[in-house]
Amino acid sequence: RHRGQKGAGPMASRLLHRLRHALAGEGEGDREGQSGGGSEVEEFPESSELEDDTDGLSTRLSGTLSFTSNEEEAEENEDDSASQELGDLTSAWLVSDADPSPAPAEHQGSNLLTRQLQDFWRRSRSSLIPQRLLFEVTSASVVSERSSKYVLYTIYLIRSGQFDKVPAAIARRYSDFERLNRRLRHQFGCDMAGISFPRKRLHRNFTAETIAKRSRAFEQFLSHLHSITEIRRSSDFLEFFFLRDLQAAQRLTCTGLYREALATWSNAYRLQDRLGVCNSGHFLLTLAGLVVCHQELDELSEAHRYCEQALQLLEAQDSHPVLEPFLQAHVHLSWKVGKDKRQSEARLQGLLGAGVALQHQPTLKEFLIKEALD
Repeated sequence: RHRGQKGAGPMASRLLHRLRHALAGEGEGDREGQSGGGSEVEEFPESSELEDDTDGLSTRLSGTLSFTSNEEEAEENEDDSASQELGDLTSAWLVSDADPSPAPAEHQGSNLLTRQLQDFWRRSRSSLIPQRLLFEVTSASVVSERSSKYVLYTIYLIRSGQFDKVPAAIARRYSDFERLNRRLRHQFGCDMAGISFPRKRLHRNFTAETIAKRSRAFEQFLSHLHSITEIRRSSDFLEFFFLRDLQAAQRLTCTGLYREALATWSNAYRLQDRLGVCNSGHFLLTLAGLVVCHQELDELSEAHRYCEQALQLLEAQDSHPVLEPFLQAHVHLSWKVGKDKRQSEARLQGLLGAGVALQHQPTLKEFLIKEALD
């Protein structure tokens, strides 16, 4: 029993040492990432002629930057409180290890502190990893058309700390970024004053060095825009990412190319999910497109799932123009897949009792085709 008491202290000390070392490593990594992002912004010249990451596309186009928004300051406070908690537990452990109390009490204290450390570790795994949206240029290709030549940049929207099996991606050229920059400067002049944008070049636009510099600059540009609350909630910023997909998906749906349309609707869904705008009219239209395409492809369970998601968003609304088409589609799909449809039927009866002429309402597909997307 005496040997067991001696072994418990060193074992627990080694556990605490490894835990402190791991947490300190994460904290240093976070601080280095944050300090690195800040220095990049300060050294970013107006001409966007960056001095780093210009070894060409063969190694890597860019390094990903992120800017912490005001809403994320609370996470940093959580880090401080977590560090204080670890300090308290460490002090308690040292006192317990030095306390010459009887063996049973010492074992009880060690077990209790071990459980506390385990609980703290579980909480820290979720609280110490900040959730940020990163913008990464993953590839760039030179496109030659009949009368023009340009570089098309592929950008992934990545949620820090999470793994996305299917990425949310956009492909944009320099003129698209320039149009966004012009509109936002007109609307948010003060906020945009400190945001740099790469200037046009008359020559050497298609060299690996220029493409790498612009890739880095576009990452910084989007990350900085997203860090400003008013800008990231503006329609110009949001539609830069998903409006083009919505328009393309609508055209494909109208022409009956449902498999191609489904892929585009799905990417628009992921983009809006990453940007945090899953309660807008555009998102309801996206859900309508997913329901219609899955239904046309005889993937009824998936269609039913997206239909239910739309009705959850419309739960508190009784006069939305797309409510009745979603209810009709939900009743039909629920019957097909053997799910409960009574709630949707009751809502339809309620609309009928309120004087809504259900027979004159468009179907979900008709609504989708007629909706104007400008």
